[in-house]
Amino acid sequence: MRIIRVRYRERSFYAAITSPETLRCLNAEEGLPDEIPLAEVELLPLVRPSKVVCVGLNYHAHARELGMAVPEEPILFLKPPSSVIGAGDAIVMPACSERVDHEAELAIVMGRAARFVSEADAPAHVFGYTCANDVTARDLQKKDGQWTRSKSFDTFCPVGPWIETHVGDERALGVRALVNGHLRQDGSTADMIFPPMALVSFISRVMTLLPGDVILTGTPAGIGPLSEGDEVSVEIDQVGYLLNPVVSEGPADPGAVQ
Repeated sequence: MRIIRVRYRERSFYAAITSPETLRCLNAEEGLPDEIPLAEVELLPLVRPSKVVCVGLNYHAHARELGMAVPEEPILFLKPPSSVIGAGDAIVMPACSERVDHEAELAIVMGRAARFVSEADAPAHVFGYTCANDVTARDLQKKDGQWTRSKSFDTFCPVGPWIETHVGDERALGVRALVNGHLRQDGSTADMIFPPMALVSFISRVMTLLPGDVILTGTPAGIGPLSEGDEVSVEIDQVGYLLNPVVSEGPADPGAVQ
């Protein structure tokens, strides 16, 4: 089932796509028609997470690409909710960065609160999966020596276009990134060092995962730079296709701290 978030008749809610032209509100208490024309709704950002938990260096091929050792435990960092945008929204490259990269990723959307859950019990806490792009100011990442600034700019977490509630096997999904139609990344979740449900379990032992929280599970090899005017897409088998244009923020404020 494909789930989107919309506004209709001044109400915001999650809805299931029932056909290419219609959807159904998932909250019966709203008293809305069983079939709502898709053309009459406003699409909203897919998620409103309390946090976006990200995993670094989680593909064997990506570790080899960077010449780094395979981590013994998942490497975690956070993106702020203010970085989240939806399908079709523009990625804005900050003027203070000279290199902004794409990172195609499978994203997990939580459906139930999770704290100290086992890997076996983790699926019961997951709502579904979507596409994400862990946009990164690569030069600032190297300059700062840690990842917060480089990962946290507004628009640096495209997510969408919908939540897919059922996939065959989340451990065997193709993950690709294309820039202007040219293939840049072409991997599989089978190459993950820590598979998705192991990540849910591990993170839940660090912090409480709340409904709507998002986990970005890492990126395969092939990361690369974006330029103004590009269109970058993330494609994940059985999940979806996320497309975002790239624009420039414009000249930096000469008085701003770099």
